[in-house]
Amino acid sequence: MHTKTLKELSALLHAKQVSASELAKLYLARIRQSDLNAFIDINEELTLQQAAQADQRIANNDMTPLTGIPIAHKDIFVTRGWRSTAGSKMLMNYISPFDATVVEQFRTAGMVTLGKLNCDEFAMGSSNENSFFGPTKNPWDKTAIPGGSSGGSAAAIAARLAPAATATDTGGSIRQPASLCGVTGIKPTYGRVSRFGMIAFASSLDQGGPMAQSAEDCGLLLNAMAGFDARDSTSLERPAEDFTRDLANPLQGLKIGIPREYFGAGLASDVEQAVRAALREYEKLGATLVDISLPKTELSIPVYYVIAPAEASSNLSRFDGVRYGHRAKEYKDLADMYRKSRAEGFGDEVKRRILVGAYVLSHGYYDAYYLQAQKIRRLIAQDFQNAFQQCDVIMGPVSPTVAWDLGAKADDPVANYLADIFTLSTSLAGLPGMSIPCGFGQGDKNAKRPVGLQIIGNYFDEAKLLNVAHQYQLATDWHRRAPDGV
Repeated sequence: MHTKTLKELSALLHAKQVSASELAKLYLARIRQSDLNAFIDINEELTLQQAAQADQRIANNDMTPLTGIPIAHKDIFVTRGWRSTAGSKMLMNYISPFDATVVEQFRTAGMVTLGKLNCDEFAMGSSNENSFFGPTKNPWDKTAIPGGSSGGSAAAIAARLAPAATATDTGGSIRQPASLCGVTGIKPTYGRVSRFGMIAFASSLDQGGPMAQSAEDCGLLLNAMAGFDARDSTSLERPAEDFTRDLANPLQGLKIGIPREYFGAGLASDVEQAVRAALREYEKLGATLVDISLPKTELSIPVYYVIAPAEASSNLSRFDGVRYGHRAKEYKDLADMYRKSRAEGFGDEVKRRILVGAYVLSHGYYDAYYLQAQKIRRLIAQDFQNAFQQCDVIMGPVSPTVAWDLGAKADDPVANYLADIFTLSTSLAGLPGMSIPCGFGQGDKNAKRPVGLQIIGNYFDEAKLLNVAHQYQLATDWHRRAPDGV
């Protein structure tokens, strides 16, 4: 049962061959037995209440394609009844009085919340090792990181602890863990999915999206997730659409752009082999490969690590120990309370980014760093528009390597930053992108560590990306493979 896709689970629920309560109990039992540290908080009583409500809806034939299906939420989305911590000591015991829009949308669709998923603190990281609650383990190899910041989401889907999960992507945090855990994840166009109730990291980059086993599943989730929200000033007013509408379209004549910059030095040979094998599969499906260039790719890391920390330093100033969150127990005066509360409540990586952000926004440096970074961001976005004149979608690796060992880069933040080289530019441009499983690494150690193929589309091309991914998944079975013992 736990290996079935959302479409298969929905069919069973519709036919009343299984109940929402039975499904919820099955997944809760799996979560209890797991040693991956993928979940930060579960509340079985509340989950089973939601499942009973879903069963009532099914009995009344008042259902959507998602009613009764369990889902787990990255702990960046605030939820009533569960803790909303952002993986931080700062919010360790915070319970939100309201639901994030995304959580609300899935509840309205009748989905059943299983709990909250582990993530890098305030979504800052590429390995899930920055979580106050400890790292999540990769289900394929428990000595490896699952990727970040949505590591709990990716690990939960890969280990079949949940059939669906929410995630967020600021610089690759949906695509990179999806790649390293061998699951499917899509980052929509910036503004497609409401950020209301999403604990903010970098407001001009943060975007919520779904993770699941397959592209078809992600399309069903995105149907419920996307939409205009007046409470989010960056939300885009677009007509509602069915993201699964083009899944069956053949790929004959599709032009796939292959960026030269994604296949140079720094790309591990086993990752390149898996990605090139996937590209050959696309040629068999009728697509044509087109050589393209994204010349500003190498600038995406310095640009991102100016803009994102600048926005983070501003967003995280609200965590001051006054209104909610961690407050120091002993202090002399208000300024001392601020200092101690923030020093105790934030982890090293968050402090590092707040310091960098405050520096680049400070008088005398704002023009030299922040404004320059915004200008180069515009040029990065233009690179993509030039490329899309020659191709329909862009493909390449998600990450330069397979998942690395837990602790291997703990003392080298820059090595972690460099792991995002292929995902950052898509986020800076606000484009949709996804990762689908396309193979495994090589050699004894890496043979069980997944590789993801990145597919990037032009603005609002999610339905096309899902079609391109789905056709590959019909021809291959990488997305159906599961770790040992699952």
